[in-house]
Amino acid sequence: MTLRLLTALAAVVLLVPGGHAAEVATHKLDNGMEVLVRPDHRAPVVTAMVWYRVGGIDEYPGRTGVAHVLEHMMFKGTEEVGPGEFAEIIARNGGDDNAFTGQDYTAYFEKLASDRLEVALRLEADRMVNLLLQEEQFAKETQVVMEERRLRVEDDPRSLAHETLRAVAFDAHGYGQPIIGWMEDLESLELADLETWYDRYYSPRNARLVVAGDVEPEQVFELAEKHFGGLPGGAEPAAVDPKPAPEPRGSRTVDLEAQARVPYTVMAYRVPNLPAADANWEPFALRLLAGILDEGRSARLASRLVRDRGLAASAGAHYGPESRAPGLFYLEGTPAPDTDPEALEQALLDQVASLREEAVGKDELARVKRQIAASEVFQNDSVFYQAMEIGKLETIGYGHEYRKNYLERIRAVTPEQIQKVAAKYLKPQRRTLVRLHPQKPQGAPKGAGEVRQ
Repeated sequence: MTLRLLTALAAVVLLVPGGHAAEVATHKLDNGMEVLVRPDHRAPVVTAMVWYRVGGIDEYPGRTGVAHVLEHMMFKGTEEVGPGEFAEIIARNGGDDNAFTGQDYTAYFEKLASDRLEVALRLEADRMVNLLLQEEQFAKETQVVMEERRLRVEDDPRSLAHETLRAVAFDAHGYGQPIIGWMEDLESLELADLETWYDRYYSPRNARLVVAGDVEPEQVFELAEKHFGGLPGGAEPAAVDPKPAPEPRGSRTVDLEAQARVPYTVMAYRVPNLPAADANWEPFALRLLAGILDEGRSARLASRLVRDRGLAASAGAHYGPESRAPGLFYLEGTPAPDTDPEALEQALLDQVASLREEAVGKDELARVKRQIAASEVFQNDSVFYQAMEIGKLETIGYGHEYRKNYLERIRAVTPEQIQKVAAKYLKPQRRTLVRLHPQKPQGAPKGAGEVRQ
C-alpha cells in the first residue's frame, strides 16, 4: 500500500465520516433562502455558490436549452452592473467566477480571498432579481450557445453518442433532453422564454447560498441577511421532483455514423437513485459495482480488457447515485487497433454477465472500498469541492448530511448485495446500446442511425 493511500486512510479515521473537516452551519432567511456554511481555515480563501433548483430536467419539449442560455445571460448585466462587468469586478478583487447548468440544477460561483466575500454576495443578490434581459444580448448569446453545441456535441463523436444514448434511454423523460438544447429549439428560442424561466425559478425561495472556506458562519449569515434578506422571496419553488421515467420494456440499440477516427461503444442500464431504490443499500452497491469495473489500474476493465486481452484501447464504467430522478449505469470502450468493435462489445457484456453470475471476491471488494475512501479524502481537500458537494446534495433534496455516513454505507455493502443489484438492474431489457461507426464513404450501404428495439 502506498504512503499516499495510508495517509488518506488515516485521515478518514481522524475526520468525521465522509472526510469532512467541519460541520455545516445553516440559516434560513425570512424570504425562504437557505444559507449553508462550512468553515475551513487552512488558507485565507473562500468559495461562494448560489444554487437554483432548476435545470434541464425541468424544460419541456420544444424549449430545451432555455436553462443554459439563461445561465449565459446572467452575465449580461443589471442596472447597476453592465454587460461583462460581473467578471471584471471579481477579477479586480483577485478572484474568478463561472457557472454551470446540469440536469438537476443551475449554479453560479466565485472563488476569492476570504476578505472579498461580500463583493460576490452583493453581485449575486443583484442579478438574482435585477437581471436585464435585452433582445440584442439574447440574440448574440444564443448564437454563442449554438456554436458551443456544434463544437462540444455535433463535432465531437463521443459526445454525440452519449447524447443519442440518453435520448433513446429516456425517450419519455426530461433526462433524455440535452442540457445545451436541441439545435432546432435553440433556433426558435425567444427572449420571452427566458423571461418566464427567470421569473419562475430565480428567487430566494428557490435558491441556496453555499459558502466554504476561511469564514465564520455568523459572519456569512450577517452578509446574507444584508444582501439577500431584503429581496422578495418569490412564489413557492416551481421546480418539483420529477416523476421517474416509465420502466423500460426491452433493450434498444442504435448504430450511429459520425466523422470519428475510431469506433466507440457506449451502453447504459436504467438504474435507481437513492429515493427510487427498493432498498437503501442498492445505490451504494451499484457505486461499488462501477468501482469494481473501473476504479484504478487493478479494476476489471483496465486489467482484463485493456492489458490482458488487448481488446480495448480504453474502457470505463460510471454510476452516480446523486440525482433528482433515477438515472443510468454506464459502460464504454474504444477498441484497440485491428480489434473488431463487436468483440469489445461482447467483452463488455461478458463482464456484466460475470457480475450477475458470480459474487465478487472479498479482497477485490475491500480494495475498491479503500480506493473510494481515499478519493473522498482527496476531493475534500478542495474548498471548491466542499461547496460543490453541499450545494448539489441540498439542491437535489438529499441534504448535506448524506455525506456523513456515505463511507459507512459503502463499507457495509457485501459481495452478495453487489451480485443482487447486478442481476436486478444490469439485464438486457434495461439496456440501451450505441455503436459509433466512423463515417462511411459516399455511396456506402444505408442503415446508419437505425434504432432497434
